[in-house]
Order: sequence, then C-alpha cells, then structure tokens
Amino acid sequence: MSPPVEFGHLLKYRLAEQTLARLQQRPNRQSVSVIHKMLLCYSELCLITKNVAEQQTEEESGTQKEDDFKRGYRQRCPRLMYLFPDWLSPGPMGEEGARRRGDSSPRSHRGGGRAHLHPVKAPSSVAQSRVGMSLSASWGAASEKRTLSGLLAGRVVKRPKQEDAGGLQQAAVQLLEQQQDLCALLREVGGTHPGNVFHTASSEPKQTAPGGVSPATSGALMARELRRRAGQLGVPVAALSAKMMVERLKEIIVSEEEEHTRGPLTSSQRVQLCVLLESSRELLSQGALCPKLLWQEYRRDQTVPHLEVVCHLHFYHILSLRYIIESDEDVRPWLVSRVKDLCGWTPAHGGENTKKMLSTVAGVLVGSGFELSPRPAAADRKASLLCCSVLDDVLFWLLDTVERSLTPPCAAAELWIEMFDASLCGVSASGETLQRFFTHSLTQTLTYKPQLTVSDAIALQSEWTFAKSSRLLTSLFRKLAVIFSVEQLLRRLQQVLETHEVNWKHVLCFLSTLLVYNPCAQLSLRGLLSRLLSSAFEGYDLENMITAFLLARQGALEGPAVFPSYSTWFQMSFGGGSGHHATSKKSLVFLLKFLSDLVPFEPPQYLKVHVLHSPYVPVKHRSLLMEYVSLAKTRLADLKESVEDMGLYKDVSGEGGASLQGQAVQDVEKAVSLFDSTGRISATVMEASIFRRPYFLGRFLPALLTPRMLPVKADARMSFIEALGKADKIPAAQYSSYVESCQKRRQTDVGAVRLDTNDEPVEVLSIQLQEFTQLLVEGSEGEVSAQLARISHTLSVVFPGRPAAPAGRTLVELHTGPPLCPELQVTVVNMILRNFCQCLLNACGANPPNKQSAWASALVRTLLGNTQLLSGLMQRLWDLFHNQASSLGAAHQLGLAALAVHLHVCTSQGPLVQLVPPTLPGPVSVGEALSAALVCSTRGDMLFCARLCVAALSYGFCRGDSVPQEQRQDYVLSGFYKKLLFLVPRLFPETRASLVTASGPPADPRGQKAPGPWVGAADGAGTWRETAGSLWRHPGFRQLRHTPQYQLPLSEWLDMELRVQRGEDALSDPERQEYQQWACWELYLPRPEEQGGCGGDTRILCSQLLRAVLDQQLSNQRPELRVSVTGTCLPDILSRLQELVYEMGVTDLHHGTSRPDMCDLLLEWVSQRCSSSAPASVGAELGLQRALAAWNRVMLALPAVLLVKVQSEGGRATLDLDTLIEHVNQLQRRACSPVGLLSCHLTSHFLRGALCAAARCGRSREEVNKAWSQICVSCPLLLVSAAHWWERLSPVLASLWRRLCGGERLPEQLQLLEACWHWACRLEEGLPAAPAPAAGALQLAASLHRAWRGNVCGEQGLGALRQERSALHRQVLVFLLFLCVEDHLSSLLYPQGSLCLVSEHVALRPQEGSPRGAADLCSDLLLALVDCADWLLLFHPNERGVYQPIAMVMSDEFTRLMPWAFYSLLLRQSAELQSRAARSPGFLLTAVLCYVGLLQLFLVGRVPQPGQVEPFGILSLAKQFLLSAIAQTAPSGMSSIRLRELESQCSDLDPEVAAALSVHLDPPSLSPEMDFL
Repeated sequence: MSPPVEFGHLLKYRLAEQTLARLQQRPNRQSVSVIHKMLLCYSELCLITKNVAEQQTEEESGTQKEDDFKRGYRQRCPRLMYLFPDWLSPGPMGEEGARRRGDSSPRSHRGGGRAHLHPVKAPSSVAQSRVGMSLSASWGAASEKRTLSGLLAGRVVKRPKQEDAGGLQQAAVQLLEQQQDLCALLREVGGTHPGNVFHTASSEPKQTAPGGVSPATSGALMARELRRRAGQLGVPVAALSAKMMVERLKEIIVSEEEEHTRGPLTSSQRVQLCVLLESSRELLSQGALCPKLLWQEYRRDQTVPHLEVVCHLHFYHILSLRYIIESDEDVRPWLVSRVKDLCGWTPAHGGENTKKMLSTVAGVLVGSGFELSPRPAAADRKASLLCCSVLDDVLFWLLDTVERSLTPPCAAAELWIEMFDASLCGVSASGETLQRFFTHSLTQTLTYKPQLTVSDAIALQSEWTFAKSSRLLTSLFRKLAVIFSVEQLLRRLQQVLETHEVNWKHVLCFLSTLLVYNPCAQLSLRGLLSRLLSSAFEGYDLENMITAFLLARQGALEGPAVFPSYSTWFQMSFGGGSGHHATSKKSLVFLLKFLSDLVPFEPPQYLKVHVLHSPYVPVKHRSLLMEYVSLAKTRLADLKESVEDMGLYKDVSGEGGASLQGQAVQDVEKAVSLFDSTGRISATVMEASIFRRPYFLGRFLPALLTPRMLPVKADARMSFIEALGKADKIPAAQYSSYVESCQKRRQTDVGAVRLDTNDEPVEVLSIQLQEFTQLLVEGSEGEVSAQLARISHTLSVVFPGRPAAPAGRTLVELHTGPPLCPELQVTVVNMILRNFCQCLLNACGANPPNKQSAWASALVRTLLGNTQLLSGLMQRLWDLFHNQASSLGAAHQLGLAALAVHLHVCTSQGPLVQLVPPTLPGPVSVGEALSAALVCSTRGDMLFCARLCVAALSYGFCRGDSVPQEQRQDYVLSGFYKKLLFLVPRLFPETRASLVTASGPPADPRGQKAPGPWVGAADGAGTWRETAGSLWRHPGFRQLRHTPQYQLPLSEWLDMELRVQRGEDALSDPERQEYQQWACWELYLPRPEEQGGCGGDTRILCSQLLRAVLDQQLSNQRPELRVSVTGTCLPDILSRLQELVYEMGVTDLHHGTSRPDMCDLLLEWVSQRCSSSAPASVGAELGLQRALAAWNRVMLALPAVLLVKVQSEGGRATLDLDTLIEHVNQLQRRACSPVGLLSCHLTSHFLRGALCAAARCGRSREEVNKAWSQICVSCPLLLVSAAHWWERLSPVLASLWRRLCGGERLPEQLQLLEACWHWACRLEEGLPAAPAPAAGALQLAASLHRAWRGNVCGEQGLGALRQERSALHRQVLVFLLFLCVEDHLSSLLYPQGSLCLVSEHVALRPQEGSPRGAADLCSDLLLALVDCADWLLLFHPNERGVYQPIAMVMSDEFTRLMPWAFYSLLLRQSAELQSRAARSPGFLLTAVLCYVGLLQLFLVGRVPQPGQVEPFGILSLAKQFLLSAIAQTAPSGMSSIRLRELESQCSDLDPEVAAALSVHLDPPSLSPEMDFL
C-alpha cells in the first residue's frame, strides 16, 4: 500500500492541473486565491516526489515518523478522512475530532465511561445491540488504547522497490483523472463554491480512461478502515457506517442554532452533502453500507426528515423514494408538509433544483400510486393507497389555496400545478398510469367540497366564466385535460355528474376552460347536451335536465364565438315540434314543471328567454304554457324586471347581455337610423309607444332625450325627435326639459363634447393585446384562446351591451358617410387593427400562413361576437379602404387584407351588413361589404385596390393549403377576386391573352416548383406587380375562373368600367378604347353564357351594354351614387354600343330576314325593362319617367334606321311600324315632358328612321305615305308631336329625303303636314281663311295649337273657325280644346316648370304659356262649343267616339285629372256660360261622373295644388255647381236606368248629391204624404 501522504499530494496536484484551465477562463479574486494555494500544493508535491524513492527504500520506524504520516494524511487527504475525523487520536486531528464531538479536551485512554467495551471480547449480537450507543466515545477510547505500531501490527507490509516509484506515481495520476471534482478541490484548499447538487459526479457518470483507477479505490480504503474499526468495536460494518453517515448529516444540515429550520440547504451545505453522499455511494459499492440501516438510524434522530436530503439519497441511488414511502409508516404527514414547504421555497438560485425535486417526488408518488400490477400484494396495495392519499392531500391544499388567493396567484400553488405535466411525471410513470392519475385528480377536483347547491349554481353561474375565474384553477384544469381528447373529458364529466356530488363552481369553470382552449369542443358539448336531454325525457330525470341547462348556459356565457347563445340553444331544443318535449303531454308537463321549479332561483335574463322564446306547445295544451308565462312574469315583476324592458330591435341575450339603459341606447340608434333612411317613424317604435309604454317612457325616451349640444343644422336624431313630438309621442314637459338642458349644455360647453369614460379598460386592453402578441410566438394554442377570452371580456366593458347571437342573423348598419362612432370606440378599434397587423407580421415572420395556428380566426370570431364592436370595426375598415387608402403602408395593407380574409371566413357565423345609404341591394355579408368599399375609379384607387386584393388572395391561397380541399374557397373573397379579374388585364396588357386562350401557366423547364405568391407579398423583396403576376399564374387562381361565384360576368365588368373616371384613368383614351374592344369582342362575346359571357350572340352583348348604360345614367340621378365631375366612361361604352349595333345592322342587311330585326331587339328590350315599373304609385311613375328619359338619350345616340322594321311581303320590302307605334303608345306616352308631346329630338329621330327605312324599299314614297297614314290612325301622339314641331322638322326631313331619293320632294303625306302648318299660320295671322287641308281633325288641331301658342286669345282664327259649320271644323275645335286643357293641367301641376319645359324647344314671348293664357284660350273655345255636346265627350272616358285618339295622347296621370280640369274650367266661367253649359245635352251625366272622379282623387290624395284656389275650396264649389245643375235639369233629361247608376255611385261618396238626384229627377217616387213639404 502506497503512503497516504503521497496520495493526498497527488490528489491536489492532479485536481489543480485539471482545474487551472477552468478557472483561468473566468478569473476573479476568488480564482486567484485558489490558484495561489494550488501552486503551493504543487511545489510541496514536487519536493515530496523528489524523495519518493529514498523514502520507499528506507525502513520507516519510530513514533515520530508515524505521527508525521498521520498528520500528513490528515492534512493532505481530508476527503478520505471525512468519515474518520478521530482516526488516530494523537496529534491535532485527534484533538479536532474531540472538539467536533463536543469535548473540551482530548480524552485519555482510561476515561470515557463507555470506553470499556472491548471489541474482541464482545459477541457480535451484543455489539449490534450497542450500535445505538455513542460510538464516537467508543472510537475515542479505542484509539486512545492503541498506537500506530498497534494499528500496523499483524499487517505484512511489502517494502516497495526503487523502480516502483514511477508506477506508483502513474497509478495516483490515473486515480486523480477519475476524481475531477471542482467542489472537492475548492473545499480542500479552503475556498467555497455554490455547488449544484444535480450536476455532480453522481448524476453524470464519467468514463474511465484505459488503464486508469476507478472510484472504487478510495471506497476500498474507507471500507478497509471501517471494517477494521468495526472489528475493534465488535459491531457490524453496516451499522457503524450508517451511524457515521447520520452523524455527519446532522453536522451538515442542522446546526445548533438552526435545529428546527425547514428551509432549503445553503450552497455550502449542499456541497458538503454531495461530497458525503459520494463517499457513501463508494462505501455502498464496497458493501460497507446498508441503506435500510441508514434510513432507520436517520429516522431515529429526525422526527421530520428533510425532503432535500431524502431526494439526494434518491438521486445518488442510496435510498429510493419508493422504499422510503413503503417502509416509513409515518410518511404521509411529514411528506405532505415537506412538499408544501418545498413549494413555498423561493431560493435565489435553486428554482430548478426545487422543480426537479418536486417532479421526482410527484413521479414516484404517481408511479407507486397508480401503476397497475397483475397480482398486487397487500403491501403494494397499501403503498398505492398511501401515495394516492399523499397526492390527494397536496391537491386539496392546492384547491384551498386557490379558493383563498384569487389575486395575486400563489407562487407555491403555481409551482405544484406545474407538476401536472406528462413530461415531468412521465419519467417515473407510464402513459396509462398518467391517464389514471389525471383522471383521478380531475375527479377529486370536480367533487372537492360539494357545498354549493343547484340553486346556488343557477344564481352564481355568471360569475364563474373563464375570464372571471382564478387563473390557478383554469391552469389546473388545462394541465389535467392536456392528455385527453374532448370526448374523453366530456364523458368523464358526465360520469362524475352522474355518480358524485360535485362542486358546481369547479364543474362549470372546467367546462368554460375546455370550451375556450378547445374550439372543437362546441360540437362535442352539443352532443352531450342532446344525450342529457334525451336521457332526461326518457326517464323524466331532473338530474340530467338541470345538468343540461347548467352546461348550456355556461357555454353561452363564453360568447357566441365559443358556444351559441342560450336563447339560440333553447329555441333549437324546445322551439319546434320535433323537440323531446313535444312527444307527449307528459313530456310537456315535465318540461314546464321543471321550468316552474326554477323560477324562484332564475336570473331574470333566462326568464325573459323562456317568455319571449317560449317552448313549442300544441294548441290544446296552451293553457299549461300560459300558467308558466304568468308565473315567470310575476317573478320578473318581483325582481323589478319586466319583459317590457327588453329592447325593441334585439333578441334577448342568454348571458344577461346589455344593461337596460345600454339596450335602450342601441334601440335609439337603430330607430334613428331607420328614420333617417325611410323618413318615417318605424312601426316598432309606434307599437312600443302604445303596447309597451313602461319601456317607451321609462327607457327609450330618456335615452333618446339625453342632453347634448344640438348641431346648427338638424341631424337625423333631431328630426326623429321632432317627428315623435308632432305625433304626440313625447310628453310636453319631458320635451321642454330636454330643450332647456340642451341649451344649458351649449352655454356651458363651448368646445366639443368630450366623452366621459374611464381609461382603465383601454389600458387593460392594450396590455392584453401586447400579451396576446407575445403568446403567438411563445405560448401554446390554449394560452392564446385563454387570452382571447380575457380580451373579449374587456371589450364587453368598452362596448357594453353585447347581445348574444339571436335566432336570425344580426344586421349591422354601416354608414358610408363620416364616422359616427364615439372617440373611445374609435381608439379601441384602431388599437385592435394595429395589433392584428403586428401579430400577422410576427406570425408570418416565423411561419407562413398555412403553418400557423388558428389565432387569427379565433380573434375574428371574438370580434364577431360583439355586434357593437363589429359595427365600429366595419366602419373603420370602410373609411380606410374607401377614403384613406393613400395613408396605408405595405404592412397595413398586408394586415388588413388578412383581416378581411378571416372576416369573410367567419361570415357564416356572423351578421349581415346593411349599407346606409343603401348603395347595395339589401344586406350583404361582411366580405361583400368590404369589397364594395374598394373603388376603381381613379389611377390611385386602382393601384391600392390591386395591391390589397393581391395581398388578400395571396394570403387566402396560402392559408387555404392548411384546410381540406372543400374549404379552401372559403379563404378567397369572391369580391376581391373579381376586382383582380377586372384590374389585372386592364393594367397589364400582357395578361389578356391568358384569359382568352385559358392556357395553363408555363411549366418550369427545370422541374422546380415556383414559390407561391405569398412569398412575394410577405417578404417585400419584389414589387407588387411581380407578386400580381405570380398570383395570376397560380394554379389555384386560374382554377377559380371556372367556379360560378368567382367569375366576373359581363354585367359586373360593365358596372366597374362605367365607374372609372375618364379624367383620372390609368389608361389613355386610345388604350381604354383598345381595352374595352378587347373585353367586349374577344373576351365576353365568345365566352359561354354560363360563364358570364354572351355565347357568341351579339344580341346578348347589345342588351348588356344597354342595361349598363341605362343603369349608369339612372345612378347619376341619385346623389349618393353620383360620380365625380371628371366624368365616367359612359361615352366610351356608348361608343362600343354604337359599334355593335352598326355591325349588327350591317349583318342583318347582308342576311336579309334570317336574323331578328334590330328594331325588335331594341324596343322589346326597353319594353321588358320598363314593364316592371308599372305606375302603381307616384314613386313608380317617377322611376318610369327617369328610365325612359335615360333610354331616350341612348336611343338618340343610335342610328335612327334601326328603330323601323323592314319586312318582305310578296317579294317586296315594306315598312312595319307596329313595334315603334306600340313603343310610343305604351311607354313614351307615359313619360312625355310636357305632357302629350314628344320632344323635338325624339320626333325627328322617329321620322328620320321611317324615311331611311323607306329608302331601303322599292317604292319608298308609297311606303312613307302608307306609314304616315298608319301613324295618323294608330299613333296620335307622334302625329301631334310632328305637327307641333314641323317648323323645325321640315328642313331636316326635306334635306334627308333629297339625299335618300335623289332630290325628290317629300311624300304627299308629309307635304300635307306642311300644308296644315301654313293653314294654321294664316289663321293665326288673321289672313283670309283658306280651305282646310285634307287632313284629319287632330292633325289640323295640333297645327293650330302650335300656331296659337304665340297668340294668347287667337280671336281672329277662332272667329274664322266659328263661321264654319261642318263637322270637321267642330271636331277641330274639340281637339283644340283638349290640347288647351292639357296646357291648363300642366300649368296647375307644374306652375314653375311649364314655361321651362316648353321654352326648351321653342322661343316664346313672355306672356306665352302662362297659366292665364291657357285658361283663357280654353274659355274662348268653351264659349264656341258650349251649345254643342261634343266637348263633353273629352271628359267622358268611356264614350268619346271620334275623339278616342286623345286617350293615346294623354298620360295616365292626366286622364285621372280630367275631372279636376272639368270643374276647374267651368268654375272660372261666367254664370251665363255655366247656365248654357248645364243645358247642353248630356251635361248632367258628365258633371256627375266628373264629380265622382273628383271625390276619388281626394280620397286617394292625388289632388293638384293650384295657386289660386285651395283644393277643398274647389270641391265645395264643384258640389254647389252640381247641385245647381241638378236643379236646372229637367226630369226627363235622363233615363231612369242611368239615373239609378249615378245614384249608386254617389250614395257612398256623397249621399247629399245622391238624394238630390233622386228628389229632383225622379218625382213620381215621392210619397203623397210628403206633398206638404
């Protein structure tokens, strides 16, 4: 055996050599001191090594050398002496050992009481029984008896040779290579270092170098010494080593002044403990240490073991925790308390150590407590139950801690919750064991302290939502649920609810956590609720019934983004005849009895759901439902709640929803919006003012009449208040108080009104959004969902009154004008948008959209759950897209495009959007509303729209790769896609060929897959044009062109093109012409109809162009749709229409009659277009007039020849005017301005068309004469118009006819128009009367009417006509009276516009066309015709005879007003003329019929407003005149049959007139007894 003194020096040397490099890398003051001490050790070793050979060859003897050996061994190798502090009593170490034992001086070999135990004489059994005694004293006694010579006696010491010195040194060096322990080195040289107990030599086994010495060498030395000492004492080696270990543990862990401290070990204590345990492990490997005896000895002195010591014993494989738990009967109390203490420790540098110890303890407990064995022994079952009880005790402590400390969270509880982790516990337990443990823990949590009753759960349920629950509790549920599927968790929850008394708070919080962290849990919960209801109604089980209701309400409390509202669920479950309750009367009684039992405990919002959305009940059982409704209303009245307090426009919310005042504010906003759009008070408000007066007076009016600074110009709110005041719906006192308060507010608040809100929710929201942004990168999907739930709760504070999703889809109003949202809400919306953009950039920086989580969809669903927030969000997005596009950067465009995609994806669950004013036909989805916000009218708008759509579609295609094939289209907005189909070919001509040829994208010759468009959109390396090109070539983009909803039909393309402003277009005029011709002729004309094209049919293209042009002109008449002053592309599209009809006309000429005529195509199209605008109301008539005015402008731009049809009859071409005549009679007649007269341009257009078409016939002159004859008979309106405008038409038509027929004069019928004109002019000028031309009476009257408009009275011409007694002249005068009556009615209806309408075509003198002039001319004509009954036929619609053509000249409106004109003219005449008129044959019949017609006008409210006489004044005067006329009429003047007809017509409208008719015209009917009257 080599001298130990050399071993100690070699140990220091080798450790110094291996450690110098480590300390030099991080030098400090401590390392310098250590290096200095190691250098001293090194120099001493060199000196000793020099004399090694000499010392080995000499024979050592003598006490002095022995003392030197002992002293050197103790000083140089304290690690091997660590267990033997009193080895060899002489010398300083003996004294030090005595002091360590507490003695004041070294003991003599004679003293010491128990030192008389001699090891040789004592038997082994007795020695073992004395192990428990103070062995340190025995050691001292034994050592004092023996000297070094005695210790070495009996040992054969082989004297080493000189040549063995090198081998000895080499063996020592090899041994040191296995002992590179920095902690031991620092301790040996006197330094300190906070050693890490988990990174010692025990936890990281080292490799032994070839030929080296293993750590067993030092263990063998200690074992030999222990065996020698045990032999001296007569005790077993294991007992002796256990006792020594325990004493050393006591010295290390518990000092005299810290005997009861339970805190963690210090760094120095931990280093010493590691050194001791390393030595103990070496002893264990040598068989010199018994773990069981060690634990018995340790437990004998320690009432409460130190958990860190126990863990280290487990780490060093000396004593396993499993053995300690199974062998220690008192393990439960001390282990539980020590675990609690360990959770509460917060060491400065020991956090990881604590977690590792806790995870080790938890893993052992789980493995021992829940591991199943095929045949468990009794001891195993006992240990398993013990481990379960320990875990349950800690869990109950955790739940108590959670209940006591809601905020802030307890750090100790959080630390133990972290132990519920499969990765930590799974080291000591299998997967099945973990599932059994987590299932057991979940059950224990759900059933812990079931003190709350069902009634408590019903009342307090709203306080147990995810956002309001303790984070510790939700974290615990999340940990327990992580290894199970949703179905497994819900099945377990159902089992617990069926078999245990539960803690309802924990159960409902668990359900909320499950729904929030697992979006797919909604469907599973619906299935569970359905099963519970089925089971409840099958067995009439109240337990399942109440469970279903509580679970459904809890899900609804988390918002519609997580689970449908309670009202929706209740209606789906019980609102139809297919519900479980509708199968029998017993089931119905069971449901109503259950609901009745809940009434005393129900919150009011649920009672309102049951009342307003009552279950389906058959009619015969309706009384049962009414009993419950009465009970619920009584309970609501007791709670000072009422169904009357429910809002007017929102369905009741299952979550409680808005406060009453918040709901009233929403109702006011909706009512004001409806009033602003319709101009009328909505029926809902009127009904509420009558049937729901408590709510109307107590909630609605106070919210409406909130004092504010009134604007200078009345807004919609002010107008609505005034309308309610006029309808007597606002009490006078309340209205006066409102006005006074507003005046005071204006005086006190000079500046703008500032919103009085608390900024705290905004600050909280800002922090939550920042945390949400961090969680996207660092957190899990469940943490993101939980944070969204908290954000939703905060948003409900900022946007109060969030309703649940009603049964139908909610309607959100989007005001396209200036924003109306409060400043606070605008701030919050901007914050949300900025955060979304930032989140998208961060998420896309890490992963492309198809590899991201569903955070964006979850966030959008949260926003959709709050209607008020969504309204503000949509308002802001509209404003950004429509008005502030230039202020958005690339990052904003990318983020907002992605937001639009997710809003579109979630629209199936979200509301519809109604634009105000309504620029779109009806409510649309959110995606369509955002698409409508993008305009393409200017170059800047086009570029922004293209960039945004490229970003949105690139994101959508990339995001769609992560979903199934059938769902990918949901991520592509059809509106954005169509915008690109319009913009890309317009801006990039090179892309047009791909649309026409439908060729696929060129394949990469290298076989490499090109990067998707999202790469270019996200990294910003290339331009947006390159990204657009990549997207255009994308296979998915090209494939969508064949999907109907993504196709851009010709009609939509035309609408977009017509909105482009020509002055600010991205294309020049030639480029625009080229593009439009390509689109019309190459793209849409050959494209099939099912794909939005024309299928090669030019008629379809023509009708589409016509429709677009007319719609554009009509939209310009609406202020909200009027485009900029720079003008639209209407002239360009009109040019395309002209090109098309010209080509079609040429083609028709070439093919003869084999194709439909253009006349039929055009006129039939406009007839169909206007047929839906039947004049059922004033608005419909005005709409028809606007449509015809727009059509006339288009028609004037087309070739006139296309309006007249040429057909072949008997091999000869003839004119066919039937279609044109029908068009004029049916449509143009209803839109004439002035009435009864076509414009000069239209008249000229029609006549020129007839002349041009006649030129295509063989006998053109004959065809014109024939056509004009047909016009005179069938189209009096065109006849009157031609006669009226002949002065201007004559030169135009004559010039055209000369060009067409080689200088010929006009045909005879047209020459007759010329003759009529000259004849009328002669009469107007007072020249000698000439014979009347051989024309019709209407044609002559029309010429006279036009000529006499320059002469107010026309007395000379009228006198000349009076002299003529022929029937023709009488008819001329009657027709002339009719034309003047039309002028008179026009002057009454349009007193300011009649002059303008006429002066548009002809220059009049100032007195012409005045109302007095038309009336005077009528009086003159009436004077001339008063003795003739023909003039009465004008006012008799059913018996006009030869004057029937006037019906095809007047509009329908003027026909209805003829009774008014009749009495208006007669009442202006003198009494003599009135009397003469009354004596005219048939006058009374006409007068009565006109009076009946006048009364009907008053009844329907379509009475003109003349300036001279009030309408009711005319009616009164007309009645007096009629009664006078009845009195003047002879009884024989009317047949009895006609008299009875008149009486029946008047009896309902005016009984007095009917009585007058009966009394004065039928005297034989009077009774003889009445003669005295």
